[in-house]
Amino acid sequence: MTTDAPVPELAERAAACAERLRATDRVLLASHIDADGLTSAAVAATALERAGLPFEVVFKKQLDAAEIASIAAREYDTVLFTDFGSGQLDDIARHEQAGDFTPIIADHHQPADAETEFHLNPLLFGINGASELSGAGAAYVLARALGGEENRDLARLAVIGAVGDMQDSDGELHGANAAIVAEGVEAGVLAEGKDLAVYGKQTRPLPKLLQYASDVYIPGITNSQSGAISFLEDLAIETKEGGDWKRWVDLTDDEKRAVAQALFKHAVTRGVPAHQIEKLVATSYTLLDEEEGTELRDASEFSTLLNATARYDREDVGLAVCLGDRTEGLARARELLSNHRRNLSEGLQWVKRNGVTKEEHVQWFDAGDEIRETIVGIIAGMAVGSDGIDRNTPIIAFAHKNDEETKVSSRGTQGLVRQGLDLGAAMGEASTAVGGGGGGHDVAAGATIPTGKETAFIDHVDRIVGEQLGEKVNTAG
Repeated sequence: MTTDAPVPELAERAAACAERLRATDRVLLASHIDADGLTSAAVAATALERAGLPFEVVFKKQLDAAEIASIAAREYDTVLFTDFGSGQLDDIARHEQAGDFTPIIADHHQPADAETEFHLNPLLFGINGASELSGAGAAYVLARALGGEENRDLARLAVIGAVGDMQDSDGELHGANAAIVAEGVEAGVLAEGKDLAVYGKQTRPLPKLLQYASDVYIPGITNSQSGAISFLEDLAIETKEGGDWKRWVDLTDDEKRAVAQALFKHAVTRGVPAHQIEKLVATSYTLLDEEEGTELRDASEFSTLLNATARYDREDVGLAVCLGDRTEGLARARELLSNHRRNLSEGLQWVKRNGVTKEEHVQWFDAGDEIRETIVGIIAGMAVGSDGIDRNTPIIAFAHKNDEETKVSSRGTQGLVRQGLDLGAAMGEASTAVGGGGGGHDVAAGATIPTGKETAFIDHVDRIVGEQLGEKVNTAG
């Protein structure tokens, strides 16, 4: 992408960042802990290693003034921030001006007001950082500038990061992400194609695949184990083998078409709107070097595996898997994934039991210590559309972080974003108003606020979202 970057200025900035890296003796690589952060770190680490540049990796749940000071105390001349740093540029710039380190930032979040020379962010070049280029994508642009064609295989990690960051939420990757996909396909590490838009095609038995496919609600199948089984048993194809249910990946192409066509027909007869049925088909991203039938073969499942590591303080495991560990690292990641799924299920059930509080323009819940603060945002997103939780209203989730702070996560939909929703701006403004800090993307964002300020925070968010959406808030698709 050094020659085919979406805009020449992005390539030029990446080249300048790469040149600065080549001029340094050693690099501290600091990254976020979610799937996009882990893949960002893996892309950057691989590129640095191939370039022969010594480096050390550190992960942070969040980047604030204290964490930036701790990074400065490590006395590295150059610090490469991936998947965060833009929103914290004011604090980073102060350390740069003090001569503590030279920052290089490969991020996609909304930048703060300060400026720095080596800042690689799609938003600075007219590219949407919430839907067109992820943190891993920004790291990939830098990696291509640093290592050229040799680093095209890293496109697979950038795609996992983008999918993990929900940048394919409308069915496929767009913009600069699509250019990265094309490079991965050319490099022989990726395949893309249209497929059923359900999670778990590589690993889930067919009944669970359909039962838990909730992006499009299909009466009689979604959230119904018996309904999913009955649907499958009525099909004129073999859906079992040796008494066990097959997985989607086990079906032939003709069998997949038969299931999909029957599913569409079932949805139509039960009144699912045509625009929802269209969402049952999406683009899938397959990692060709990974074993078929494993979590690593599909970009969506791979990203979930990564989320199950660092969100439980084992970012070293997630990074190891990204870097190719298929023995001890992968085994540990799978254990963490099993625990992660259990926690998500329990957290979602807690939200369903306790419900949400509805304001004029937002809905919210406070999980306290019931849901881990590192996964409360995921659960908030999963809960949208459940009984009593409106899909057309932004959802805000609180969770206990420590005795002094509360973690806030927010989720919206692309339909609401098209109506004017910008949760990143809302989180930033509302958290600042109550003495905290936050930001993120238009469709998903977070904040940290002082404990006890939750009610005041909600008041601010409700007002801000109301101003963004006006009377359209209850009609967005």
